[in-house]
Amino acid sequence: MSEIKKRLSSILESPKHHTEDKLQKICHLLDQEIPHFNWTGFYFKNGDKDELILGPYVGAETDHKIIPFGKGICGQVAVSGETFVVPDVHLQDNYLSCSIDTKAEIVVPIFKNGENIGQIDIDSHSVDPFTDDDREMLEWLCKEVSEIL
Repeated sequence: MSEIKKRLSSILESPKHHTEDKLQKICHLLDQEIPHFNWTGFYFKNGDKDELILGPYVGAETDHKIIPFGKGICGQVAVSGETFVVPDVHLQDNYLSCSIDTKAEIVVPIFKNGENIGQIDIDSHSVDPFTDDDREMLEWLCKEVSEIL
C-alpha cells in the first residue's frame, strides 16, 4: 500500500496540474492499481444546499449526479461525517443503486477546517472486498486531498 501512497502523493504535490486534474488522476490510479475498486469518484457539498454533487470519477456512467443528504451511502456519510464500509449493498435499506454489478461500497468523508465538504466513493463488484488497509489508505488520502481544496 505504501507504493500507492507514494504515487498518490506525487499526484497531489504536482505543481503543473489543477485540482480537478489531480482528483481525476487519483481516480484513475486507484482504479488501475486496486482490482476490487470498480468505480471510484468524488462527491462534494453543492454550495449551501444539503446535497452532494458528483466530481471527477472513473467507472460506469451514473445517474446519481446529485445526492440529497441522508440518501444512500454517500448521503448518509454527508450527515454522519464517518467512514461507511458496506460489505454487501443488498443488505442495506438506504442504498442508491448505481449499477447492478455493484456488490460493496466504501465512502470516506473529506474534511476542511472541521467541515465535511465531500467524500471519496468506491464501489466494488465483489462482496466484502475492502480491507483495513484500504480504509486506512483512503482515510489518509482524504486528509491529503483536503490540503489541495
